[in-house]
Amino acid sequence: MFRPSSRTAGLALSQIVRISEAAARMRAEGRDVLALSTGEPDLPTPTPVCDAASRAMAEGRTRYTPTAGTPELRRAIAATAGFAAEPAQVVVSTGAKQVLANIFLATLDAGCEVVLPTPCWSSYNDIVALAEGRPVEVACGPEQGFKITSAQLEAAITSRTRWVLLNSPSNPSGALYTANEFAALARVLERHPHVWIASDEIYAHLSYVPFTSFRNAAPGLADRTIVISGVSKSYSMTGWRIGWGIGPEPLVNAMVAVQGQVTSGACSIAQAAAVEALTGDQGLLAERLSLFRARRDRVVAALNAIPGIACAVPDGAFYVFPECHGLLGRTAPDGTRIETDTDLCEWLLATEGLALVPGSAFGLPGHLRLSYAYSDADLADGCARLIRAATTLTASTPTALCEPTT
Repeated sequence: MFRPSSRTAGLALSQIVRISEAAARMRAEGRDVLALSTGEPDLPTPTPVCDAASRAMAEGRTRYTPTAGTPELRRAIAATAGFAAEPAQVVVSTGAKQVLANIFLATLDAGCEVVLPTPCWSSYNDIVALAEGRPVEVACGPEQGFKITSAQLEAAITSRTRWVLLNSPSNPSGALYTANEFAALARVLERHPHVWIASDEIYAHLSYVPFTSFRNAAPGLADRTIVISGVSKSYSMTGWRIGWGIGPEPLVNAMVAVQGQVTSGACSIAQAAAVEALTGDQGLLAERLSLFRARRDRVVAALNAIPGIACAVPDGAFYVFPECHGLLGRTAPDGTRIETDTDLCEWLLATEGLALVPGSAFGLPGHLRLSYAYSDADLADGCARLIRAATTLTASTPTALCEPTT
């Protein structure tokens, strides 16, 4: 009989993936389904990037690469990091997710703690658990802009804390830390030299207000900070699977050792394409940012027009994370009681064919995540479906706890 290892027994596909796959199955059955659940731009990979991949194939650059990445790509990443970095401080992986896995597999012993401000990307918890670490979630609600405070960080750190994992701009909330906010966190971390910092900045180019890297806000902590990024989101290269980490050489070397026994180097063709993405014309980034900003503004306005939903304006990424508490505790026309955000998402998919992700998947119930990395037509359709569904929910009549006495 099959018996999974203890480290994998609790792992499963993320709720985001399960929702997306359920939507795909329904669509294959002929249902009218609209999924706004995935963080994948609807825009094409830039033509020059595809051309660079074609040239690499034609030139025979189809063999194994160095495990840490090609010298050309490591140089390009270091040169465009936005802070002082050397190619030797760069490790290229098969997507940013593998970078995170390499970090924790290389550094965590059983029971080591990783502080996770929530809401956060659902994979963070599972990656830490896979490395036999213990995720320590710190709830950061809308009243504090979905960002951890210095007091919360101080309270979360123990002698077993190994890492704090920050994400700015954030998935799912779009929250973006200012330079002053990062500096306040850095002052806490200066008092705890055993704690390292992983700063996931994959959405850095999708910032609607000035972006600051943690490395620039806290240069004094550079010797225990790694910045994670990649080409997937900004350059519409999700399927190319190229991410990277920039950190101290001892950490990078340990990550390379892990990667060497898992995947070795990333795809040679994809690395050549990533070099072009980073070194080619960057004007496309501003154009796409303007497009996403307009989509964000339209979606936020549409959501805030729905009674029972309140949506803050995110400062980055391409997600909105509205509160839906006003729709919970209500009853659908078919008698379905909507108690939780998960109930709401399941009901929306079943009745309206609309796939969204519940906030509970990110550690903060009572919210929904909607990605606006979709066409204007799809976003308008999705908001219309949500409005139509929400207006059918009615307040439930409280049930009497006992019969009146006479």
